[in-house]
Amino acid sequence: MKKLKICLISLTISPDSQDGAAKFISGIYNYLKKQGHDVKVITGKWNIELKDPDIIQVKLIRKSYFWLPQFMFKVRKIMKSSNFDIVHLNGPKALIPFLFSKQKKILSTIHDLGPIETKFSRIPIEKKLIKLLIKRASIITTCSDFVRHQIKQIFPKTNINKIFNLYSAIESKFVPYPSEAEILKRKLGLEGPTLLYIGRIANYKGVPDIIKAFQIAKQQIKNLELVIGGTPDFSMKKTYEDWIEKYPDIKFTGFVNADEIPIYYSMAEIFITYSFASEGFGLTPIEAIACGTPVICSSLKVFKEVLGDNAIFVPPKRPDMLAKEIINLINDETKREKMIEGSSSYIKRFSWDSVGQKLEDVYYNFLSL
Repeated sequence: MKKLKICLISLTISPDSQDGAAKFISGIYNYLKKQGHDVKVITGKWNIELKDPDIIQVKLIRKSYFWLPQFMFKVRKIMKSSNFDIVHLNGPKALIPFLFSKQKKILSTIHDLGPIETKFSRIPIEKKLIKLLIKRASIITTCSDFVRHQIKQIFPKTNINKIFNLYSAIESKFVPYPSEAEILKRKLGLEGPTLLYIGRIANYKGVPDIIKAFQIAKQQIKNLELVIGGTPDFSMKKTYEDWIEKYPDIKFTGFVNADEIPIYYSMAEIFITYSFASEGFGLTPIEAIACGTPVICSSLKVFKEVLGDNAIFVPPKRPDMLAKEIINLINDETKREKMIEGSSSYIKRFSWDSVGQKLEDVYYNFLSL
C-alpha cells in the first residue's frame, strides 16, 4: 500500500494533555509513524514541550476560546505550504481553521456528543461545530458503537455508512507496579484504602459526586483516602481552587505526568469515573483495570458497551448509591480480586495495532471517494 502524507489536527495530544482525545491522537500518531507514513501533528501546548519535530505545538492563551486566532493562523499557514494526502481532524474544534476554506473532503473523529447532550458553556459554538462537522465530513470515525448510532439518532439525515467505529486503545505501559505504588502511597501520605480519580476536571465528569460519596463512605471507613488527579478546564478552575481549601483530607495532585499514571492506578484499591454525559469510550477505566485496579463507574451506555462485566455500574448523580458500592467493595477483598482475575483477555482487545489497521483502511477508503 502507498505510504501516506498525513496531518493530524488536534487541540491536545498526550503526554502534554491526558484526556481521552489527546491519548487517541497520540496513539494513532505513533502507530502511523511505525508503519512508515509521513505524519505531522498540529496541536496546542498546554503543559509540557514534547520536543518532537513532527509535533508542532502552538503556544496558546489558556482562556476560553482566546486560543482560537493563534491556532487558526498556524493551521492555515501550514496547510497553504503543504500538500497532505490526508488531513484528519480530531474533534469539532479542529474544524474551525477550515470553516471558510475550500476543503471539499473532510475526515474527522468525533469522540462524543457532550455539547449536544448537556449545556457545558454559555457559548453554543461546540454544538454548532458538531452539527456542521457531521454535515460536511465525508468520513467520520468514532470510538464506540454507541456514539456511531447516537450521531444517526440525533442527525437522522446522516448516512451511517460514512461513520466508522475504531474503538480506542491503551499503551503497553499500563500494567501493575506494586512496589512503585507503595512508594507513591508513602510520598502522598496515604495510610488507608485509597479511591482514585484521574482525568479532566470538567463539569460533566461528576467529580463533585465522587467527593460527596467519599464523605459518606468515610463515615464508615474512617481511614478512607481519596486522590484526585488532573487539571480543571476553564469553567471549573475557580471551583477546583475552592475544593483544595475546603477539603484538606483529599489529595489534589494537579497534572500527573504520563509515566506516573500507571503507578497511580496501581496504588488505588478502587478507581472511580463517574461522568453523567459526554463520554464516547472510557479510556481511564480500561487503563486502571490493566493496572490491576477494580473500577466503579457511572451506568452510561457507552461504559456498559466498552467495559461489559469488568466494572461495577452506578446510576449517575447518585452519590449515596456510589458510596454504598465503595463501602461494599472496600470491605470485600475477594470481590476486588475476582474483578481483576479474568481481565487479561479483555485488555488485549484494546491494542493500537487493531485501531491503527482499521484507521488505515478508512484512510484508503477516504482517498477513493
